[in-house]
Amino acid sequence: MLLPGVAAVLLTFVLCSLLVAWAGAPVATAFAELAAGGFGSVFAWTETLTRATPLILTGLSAAIAFRARLYNIGAEGQLYAGALAAVAVGGQHDGTGFQAPASLLFVAMIAAAIAAGAVLLWVPAWLKSRLSVDEVVTTLLLNFIVLLLVSWMLDGPMKDPTAMGWPQSVALNTDLELSRLIERTRVHTGLVGAVGLALLLAVVLRFTTFGFALRAVGSNAHASRFLGLPVGRTVLLTALLSGGLAGLAGAVEVAGRTGYLTLDMSPGYGYTGIVVAMLAALDPIAVVAVAVMVAGVFVGADGMSRAVGVPTYIADVMVAIALVATLVATLLTAYRVRRG
Repeated sequence: MLLPGVAAVLLTFVLCSLLVAWAGAPVATAFAELAAGGFGSVFAWTETLTRATPLILTGLSAAIAFRARLYNIGAEGQLYAGALAAVAVGGQHDGTGFQAPASLLFVAMIAAAIAAGAVLLWVPAWLKSRLSVDEVVTTLLLNFIVLLLVSWMLDGPMKDPTAMGWPQSVALNTDLELSRLIERTRVHTGLVGAVGLALLLAVVLRFTTFGFALRAVGSNAHASRFLGLPVGRTVLLTALLSGGLAGLAGAVEVAGRTGYLTLDMSPGYGYTGIVVAMLAALDPIAVVAVAVMVAGVFVGADGMSRAVGVPTYIADVMVAIALVATLVATLLTAYRVRRG
């Protein structure tokens, strides 16, 4: 049901309008510049779609996990783990790259990224299913562990010797980079893959046995166990799928946009993916539309800032308010509030 998401978007714009007015800027002009900056030209659209690509994948990661009541807050760490694995497999570590066919190396790179993200979520899921450890805590803390690992790798074994001391990884083999959908823009074929995965996951959730088990476990794990459904196995498989999607987002960012890994590669794609999933009511198809909308807000915030003097951080505020509003709207939809 998309009603909570729609209500959250409306409430977000109302509250952000008050903030813009408080900053002394004309509200209508500010939001018009925001829309123009994100969607007002071909260049704006390409930048929005470029930023939407990882958001689609992290949004799908959160949506799939949350459907099974597996609250994955670690997509940011899983994204970096996937990017690190991708560079470890496909980077030019010796200056010439690995001696292997590009097609085989590309498959190995993607598989390594997916595996890294999947394992990083499988461990908290196993701890939850076997020892009842809260996965919110474990996945959140793993984000910081992974970032520290990435920082050490970028200053040590995987540091690019030609980066003049800047902490970044060796460059990815140029044969492994994703091709551009539109020449002289940054939008790449990873967008097509992300949309295709959203369609595939929608089919899996609706028409497969695994999709039925996932939805059943998410609705009521105790009833599912009573009916004979493999609750533990379903949760673990969901963890592998969710973590793999986040890891794939890291590989796509490296291969499609940056070409190497840095510690600031992601401006919070893993966390923003949670907002995308919640606004989309955990629906894979809706995740695509919401990801584009959220990406447009981030891209358009720069134009709005230049036009009316509103800080670009208004985009982060909008995303944060949207998450809180979505949670409140979902709560009010699920429970009827009565006067005591």
